[in-house]
Amino acid sequence: MFLFLMVAVLGFRLVDFQVVRAAEIQEQSLETRKITQTISSLRGDILDSSGHVLAKTVFRYDVNVAPKHVGPVFQTIDGVRTERSVDDIAMDLSQLLGIDYGELVLKLEGDSEYSNLAKTVNAEIYNAIRDMNVPWVFFDQFEDRLYPMGAVAGNILGFVGNDGTPLAGLERQYNTCLAGIDGQETYERSAEGVRIPSSSQTSQPTENGGALNLTIDANLQFFAQQVLADTVNNLSAEWASAIVLEVETGKILAAAEAPTVDPNDPAAVESADRGSRIFQAAFEPGSIMKALSAAMVLDTGTADEYDTVAAPDRMQLDFDNEYIKDSFSHEDFTLSLAGVLRYSSNTGMTTFASQIDRKVRYDYLQKFGFGTVSPLMFEGESSGILHPVSEWDEMTNLVTTFGQGISVTSLQMAYAYQAIANGGVRLDPVLVDSCLNEDGTVAYEPTQQATRVVSTASANLDLELMEKVVEFGGVGKTAAIPGYRVAGKTGTAQLKDGSGYG
Repeated sequence: MFLFLMVAVLGFRLVDFQVVRAAEIQEQSLETRKITQTISSLRGDILDSSGHVLAKTVFRYDVNVAPKHVGPVFQTIDGVRTERSVDDIAMDLSQLLGIDYGELVLKLEGDSEYSNLAKTVNAEIYNAIRDMNVPWVFFDQFEDRLYPMGAVAGNILGFVGNDGTPLAGLERQYNTCLAGIDGQETYERSAEGVRIPSSSQTSQPTENGGALNLTIDANLQFFAQQVLADTVNNLSAEWASAIVLEVETGKILAAAEAPTVDPNDPAAVESADRGSRIFQAAFEPGSIMKALSAAMVLDTGTADEYDTVAAPDRMQLDFDNEYIKDSFSHEDFTLSLAGVLRYSSNTGMTTFASQIDRKVRYDYLQKFGFGTVSPLMFEGESSGILHPVSEWDEMTNLVTTFGQGISVTSLQMAYAYQAIANGGVRLDPVLVDSCLNEDGTVAYEPTQQATRVVSTASANLDLELMEKVVEFGGVGKTAAIPGYRVAGKTGTAQLKDGSGYG
């Protein structure tokens, strides 16, 4: 009777386990075997105009072990259960990681849950170790942002932190384009703790970041940076910048600076050298403003290329005992606009341009792009300083004609000259050509506005006047290139010293 009761109880329990609660027990078993992990996405590349990679992301891996669980590994291969000893596994690990066998074995000893074997190994080594299916070996995966061309365009690319967080430049400004979306994967482990390949299920697909295509020409950028670095060194200058534009499209082909930053190691330079002065630093432009004032004079009909004015080396003003003088002593000149630009005469340009109503000149300055941030909205971009015309005193009204009483960025001045070279039409600057999703679809393309600043005739005539600066100017002729028409304007500026200039 007792035996009968025992059999009945066992039978009831079997029915309970195998029939009534079978699904529940199976679910509990699955939960103990199931592992959910995050699948990291890759940050998108940054490319130059020819597709050369300026920034890319690769995965790196720290290889770790849990000494507390180190032991032989039982694996079933082709239906045969085999055992791999700790010594065999250690030998393979030492060869893959390039670590002395004895040193590695010491790291396997103890009862802790963590011991690091190697840091920042590449994907090839990671894959080889992962395929060994050793349950007490585990990995820490992280992104490593690389800049294959080093400091080339580093001042505009920006950089990321050790955790992959974008910290500066285009990396941060276009993070929504470059950042990916991590995925999730669930899989089961066997009793030995080894992943069961056929059990993988993706609950959230990974979306890698988009590709940011720039208008920058990496070869031109490199050359410009080298020239600037040599110039800064030879002149013991604090810094230098150069910007190269495609006049007909408004694309920036080079935005070079010295000193600059290598995004692979931003801490190696001073913080002031990690940004882009082309966009962020404003300065009084000095004599390079004269070519723009000349364009205003021509466009308003105030004077033509044949009209002349008296240009002494010092011009006394009729208020506050103030005066304007040229940068060098000379006898009284009688100069046309071409002569004013050639000799870079402050007095001559003041006489020509001050005949234009100040409000009209202010409007021209705005159309040239001064006083506002560009549509690029580069981080930290300066608007420069263009005071409202209502705040101009008599001196400001005069000195703005030759580049004082106003501050500009290199970007603004470059696009003011772009307007002259483009028949009087200023285009919005373009630095990012597009952002492409991983599947090649366009996520972003810039819009561009055109602003008519001066007439085509005025712009072309102003160019001809600037050609004379290169043909006959004392310093300007050093810019001449045999076989090419070259137009330009030399410029120096005084530094503000207290309430005046030094």
